[in-house]
Order: sequence, then structure tokens, then C-alpha cells
Amino acid sequence: MNGQNRKDILPGITVDIVLKKDQRTGTLTRGIVKDILTKSPNHPHGIKVRLTDGQIGRVQQIHSK
Repeated sequence: MNGQNRKDILPGITVDIVLKKDQRTGTLTRGIVKDILTKSPNHPHGIKVRLTDGQIGRVQQIHSK
């Protein structure tokens, strides 16, 4: 599942995000969602989230529990 729809993302789920510094390379960082930062219902580049470790990026992939 991609991370373009806000309704698919809930705090506590595991996701892969791309950090701002990694946008050129596309390197993904895995973590657990703490906060959802994007207010709109969808975003073409992925919903922006804050992970539990404080990193912020756009969701590229959602992992089921």
C-alpha cells in the first residue's frame, strides 16, 4: 500500500518513509508513525509523518502488522 492517502495511515503502524535529505536517492527509512503532519486527505508525494524516533518524511510504503 502506498502512503498517498491520509486515511490509510494511523499512529502506531510501521511505514517506510523518504527523508528530505534522501529524496534524490530514494533511500527509505523504516519506523513507527507517531504523528501525521499532512492535513489534506491525500498527497501525490506521500503523507508527511513524524516517526517515534523524531525523523520526519513522506510515507512511501505501509506495512501491515
